Amino acid sequence: MGEEDIKIAIVHDWLVTNAGAEKVLKEIVKLYPDADIYALVDFLSMEDREKILSAKSVKTSFIQRLPFAKKHFRNYLPLFPKAVESFDFGRYDLVISSSWAFAKGVRAKNHICYCHTPIRYAWDLYEEYISQVGGPKKLLVSAVLKRIRRWDRKNLPNRFIANSTEVAKRIKRIYGKPSSVVHPPVDTEKFALFEDKEDYYVTMSRLVPYKKTKIIVEAFNQMPDKRLVVIGDGEELKAIEAVAKENIQIVGYQDDENALKFMQRAKAFLYAAFEDFGIVMAEALSCGTPVIAYGRGGACDIVEDGKNGILYKNQDSKDIIEAVKRFEKMSFSPKEVRLSGERFDKERFKREFKREVDEFIEKSGAARFDRG
Repeated sequence: MGEEDIKIAIVHDWLVTNAGAEKVLKEIVKLYPDADIYALVDFLSMEDREKILSAKSVKTSFIQRLPFAKKHFRNYLPLFPKAVESFDFGRYDLVISSSWAFAKGVRAKNHICYCHTPIRYAWDLYEEYISQVGGPKKLLVSAVLKRIRRWDRKNLPNRFIANSTEVAKRIKRIYGKPSSVVHPPVDTEKFALFEDKEDYYVTMSRLVPYKKTKIIVEAFNQMPDKRLVVIGDGEELKAIEAVAKENIQIVGYQDDENALKFMQRAKAFLYAAFEDFGIVMAEALSCGTPVIAYGRGGACDIVEDGKNGILYKNQDSKDIIEAVKRFEKMSFSPKEVRLSGERFDKERFKREFKREVDEFIEKSGAARFDRG
């Protein structure tokens, strides 16, 4: 039975925006253009649907039709396991899930999961998440997350593919399963080399607490001779604007074209979050822009300390200041930095991902995929 004869379904957690996980989905859909696509909900704009799915339709769960789902579908979190299990994949030979939450829990005979991370708020961020909830609601949230933990270990895929070494470790710790590592794809044509760097640093992310952008701003408050550009929007925007000194330019949300220009021209890109992978760092490298990053998680797969950037040890302003000082004593070639970013290009992702799928099919044997 050849691969072209295999009926494939692709399952994504939910489709509401065009972010890092959707960049992965886009390339998987290109690899398997005849596959059917499933998601808990689909509220993509027409523009994003064209970019991610080539305008293909999506089969959704009952969550899609519940009241106020478009704006508040996350309020139905306790129903997500049931919604995922409600999908019937009996007529498919192979299911490929792209999951950072619930899609990996589908019921399927032959299932490969590209895992962005096990559910963070049920596992690694459980204590932090619970601590933010007060009163009687805390007991309810705790009970729901513990139930999700039990469910999350129940329906495991036949094969895991992790997006980073960090996530591979989590998969082993939480599920007791090995995984291959295939890093997410970077559009190296779009994030093109730009060698004429200007005298400023840049950081870009959603401005939410776990991204730790505020400590980057606090560091540059103590370095008034160094200029920082902050790109992004979110709940911390006003708080960051309130503390930022004159050497820090807060530009808020920027469209792709303007964000790219800031990234290409910066002398270095700064990042302070503990990420599963952190594709924005790989995008910066592709522009020939060195990265100064917190040395845990996905950054360790992306940044080679002293070669294409700097890794610092602690998530605090003191370490960021020391990292910037160290950076300014060194010399980085934009061309060499760009070469290090090319490790993550789209064609490499598709080649490695397809190899994993083909190997799974070959090892399992064609008979396993025979529905008749």
